[in-house]
This record gives sequence, C-alpha cells and structure tokens, in this order.
Amino acid sequence: MFSSGIDNPVFGNLKLAVRRGCGKVEAYQPVLGAIIEDRCTQPFPMSDTSPYAFDDIRSAVRDLCAQFPAEYFRKVDEERGYPDAFVRALTEAGWLAALIPQEYGGSGLGLTEASVIMEEINRSGGNSGACHGQMYNMGTLLRHGSDEQKRNYLPRIASGELRLQSMGVTEPTTGTDTTRIKTTAIRRGDRYVINGQKVWISRIQHSDLMILLARTTPLEQVTRKADGMSIFIVDLREAIGHGMEVRPIANMVNHETNELFFDNLEIPVENLIGEEGKGFRYILDGLNAERALIAAECIGDGYWFVDKVTAYAKERVVFGRPIGQNQGVQFPIARAFINVEAASLMRYEACRLFDAGQHCGTQANMAKLLAADASWEAANACLQFHGGFGFANEYDVERKFRETRLYQVAPISTNLILSYVAEHVLGLPRSF
Repeated sequence: MFSSGIDNPVFGNLKLAVRRGCGKVEAYQPVLGAIIEDRCTQPFPMSDTSPYAFDDIRSAVRDLCAQFPAEYFRKVDEERGYPDAFVRALTEAGWLAALIPQEYGGSGLGLTEASVIMEEINRSGGNSGACHGQMYNMGTLLRHGSDEQKRNYLPRIASGELRLQSMGVTEPTTGTDTTRIKTTAIRRGDRYVINGQKVWISRIQHSDLMILLARTTPLEQVTRKADGMSIFIVDLREAIGHGMEVRPIANMVNHETNELFFDNLEIPVENLIGEEGKGFRYILDGLNAERALIAAECIGDGYWFVDKVTAYAKERVVFGRPIGQNQGVQFPIARAFINVEAASLMRYEACRLFDAGQHCGTQANMAKLLAADASWEAANACLQFHGGFGFANEYDVERKFRETRLYQVAPISTNLILSYVAEHVLGLPRSF
C-alpha cells in the first residue's frame, strides 16, 4: 500500500541495510550504522554529562526533523492530513525499525534508544503520534509471533513496505476493563470468524496491518477472566470492505481514530499470534513499552513548551521590561522544567528495566503519569504566558497544547495509574 522510496535527495542515502551480527554491519545511513556498532560494544553511549545523553541519536534525529519545520506540521494539522513524507523519511533512515532485530532488517536497538527517538521528534515540534504505534505494536509480533510470521512481516515492516500502526483492543463498553471485551473470534475449519466492534482505533487509514484482541472462549466458560482472549494479525487490505467497516471519529486533535465494525470477517488460522487464549498476557507484555514511549513523547513536548515559553519570556517586553523578569512568570516555567527532568529520569529507569528483561510495570506507569502531568503543566504555562498569541496557529502553541492534552487520558488515564500504584505497589484495597 505504501511506497518506501523518497524522491527528495536529502534522504536518498538514508536507507538502512544492516546484516545480522555485531561483527559485520553495513549501513547506507552512516550515523545509524555507527550507533549500531557502538551498541555492540557498550551498553550506553559515552557522554561528558550523562550516560543517558545519547547525543549521537539526538543529533541525527534532530537533523532529520529539521527538514520538516513547524510550517510542515502546521499545514498537516490545518488540513487534517497525515505527515506521510515525514513518516517515510523516518522509515528510510531506519528510526522506525529501531526495535526490530538486525536479522530482520532492523536496527536492533533497545527501548531506551527508541524512547530517545520519540522524545526528539516531539521536542523538535513534530508529533510522534503519527507513527509511534509501529514501535510498540511490532513488539507483540516479535515476542510472541511464530518464526514464519516474523520472517514474513518484520523485514517488510523494517523496510517500509508494510506498516503496522494499529492495535484493536478498546470497545465502546470496555475501555479499561479489557477482560470484558465482546468481540469474538470463532474458529471454523482453517479460518477464524470475527464479530464485534472496536472504538478509538488509530491510524487504520495509514496502516497495512493491525493487531486485534478478541475472545476465543466466552467469559463465562473460563476460570480466570483474563483467559480465553487471543490476538491476531489482520491484513487491513483484505479485511476492509470484506467483513470489516471503518467509521472515522472527528476529534479535537489531528489524530485519525476510528470505530471498527466486524461482521463475519474471516481471517486465516495462521494469523493467530502465539497460543489461543493467552492474548491478554501478550497484550499486557507490550503495554509497558507503549507507556514508556508515550512518556518519552510527553517529555519531548514538555521540553518544547519550556524552550518556547522561555525564549518568548526573554523577548516579550511589557511595562519596559521582559516578562521573564517577573517571578510570577519565572516560577511556573522553572517548575515545569524541573518536573520534565524528573519524569525523564523515571522514563529511563522504566526503559532500563525493560531492556534488561526485568519487570517494569510500575516504573512504566509512573513514567507515563509523571511525563503526562509535566508536559501538561508546561503546556499551560506556555499558553498562558504567550497570552493571545498562544491561540494563534502560527505560534504552534495551540497545536502542541491539544496534542499533549491527549495523554492525560490515553493510552491509560492518570487515575487508572494511580489506582494501579495504590493497589499493586502500596497494597491498598482494590477500588474497582
């Protein structure tokens, strides 16, 4: 469905081609090739200031993002379009294949590096929401898919031939209570027949594949309510119009999201990922990565707002002096910066544990809450101190304000994270 070629000569030499093994790496993208070599010999890049600086990745991503200035994203937002050229550039440069192993054509980097990529996109004024799904959705396939599935899909995802941007989990009556989903997948011979409904499913229009969670055993027939659910990979090119209907949902941000209706959609049994009935566990396995990456995006937004309002507070003169000289302006900006920095540290801890194969649910959830709160605090300060100009499209503040507000609610609300910490960390009684 999508071409991976880029006509712009700026990106003509960015196509990544790596061979399996740290001993022999070939890369047409010299920066990313060097990064991959570095990761083979040391766990973290060396920096004069911090082991978490990742200056090589940051510099390379910023250089790419510089080719897509604020005017580009402003136009995409105003037209309610999709930043296809930007996503193709990220793909060609290898950044969206960061988590795919080298043997499947990816970069073989860790979640820590992937989070830095997402952070820098948002800090540069872009919006990772257009493509972040591919980062964590393919992890489900990588960790739980069969060898045949991985060989079939991952190299084509890494090259950009296929996009895996969508995951179908949420339903109209089951947002956080996932175990009560009503969408069913009944096996009939060599096919599964899907019936049901999903909502708030993003990027369907710009994805070839979707991860779908459905019940294969009725809730009343399982011992544990988390059992009896399975995940499938759905080829959207075959499904849409043949048992699957897509209805876009208009919303306050330029985030293409949809309702999906399944009416006897048939998919091959080989599209089942992992074992039947274990899908809920597989989905949870990927949520920690999702929350850490969303935290990174919020951190990038937070830095963008702080940088933007700091520059404005220095140059905006009222009553004969810059507004940044007033403590009423200084203090909220300083507090926002402090909170973004703190959230960033929790993000790194969550990623460190994830990359080490350790349990990181608590840290990933806390990172997401801290980062979402910090970016929203920074957004409010930025808009407030820009005054009326903050509402003008040309300043980009109102666009980023709308974009970062989403993460108070999605992909998990801040209140649900508080409930998780209260119950699973502090040992308080379950509240729901």
